[in-house]
Amino acid sequence: MARSSISKKDTLKKTVSSKLQSSSDFQPEESKIASTSSGGETGLQKLFTDSIKDIYWAENHLVKSLPKMINAAASTQLQGALSDHLTITEEHVSRLEQVFESLGKKPKAKKCDAMEGLTKEGEGVIESTDAGTEARDQGIIMAAQKVEHYEIASYGGLSQLAKTLGFNDISDIFERTLAEEKEADQLLTTIAENSSSTSTNSNAGTTDEEI
Repeated sequence: MARSSISKKDTLKKTVSSKLQSSSDFQPEESKIASTSSGGETGLQKLFTDSIKDIYWAENHLVKSLPKMINAAASTQLQGALSDHLTITEEHVSRLEQVFESLGKKPKAKKCDAMEGLTKEGEGVIESTDAGTEARDQGIIMAAQKVEHYEIASYGGLSQLAKTLGFNDISDIFERTLAEEKEADQLLTTIAENSSSTSTNSNAGTTDEEI
């Protein structure tokens, strides 16, 4: 009886030891995002390509949408900032086409629902505010900054993906665009602050006169 018990214990120890050894040798499968797709790309490469197509559509759509904001803005400073950014956005489109070429692909857009929604929101602000008012200009600034924040997130993510995949030159292109988007966002903040300051001073002057 004792020998049988010892034998069972030895067998159990060997089984546990074997399982622990198998566990330590276990190599997890690659995640879905890194698995190979039917087109021969890894999941990470496909995400990268699809994201470029997405922002390519977004930038082209923005080229069509910015003139509406420019025409609706009352502040000459805001009009100038948006006009300058339109020119820069056209350059961003060209850079993305260079990226496609570097990847050996033809430029192809994939509809960006996020950008479509953001530009529609901007159009809604214009429709719901009176022309020539501070309310409209502030609304346009808010809408434009939402666009900038989306682009900042997109280019930041694309730059990191490019580095991960070893496309350092492409990452540098995205970093340059990212810096310009951040600069545009900061400029819009400055314009909004200046507008608010001017409005406050104007209201203060009116109050003094009434007193």
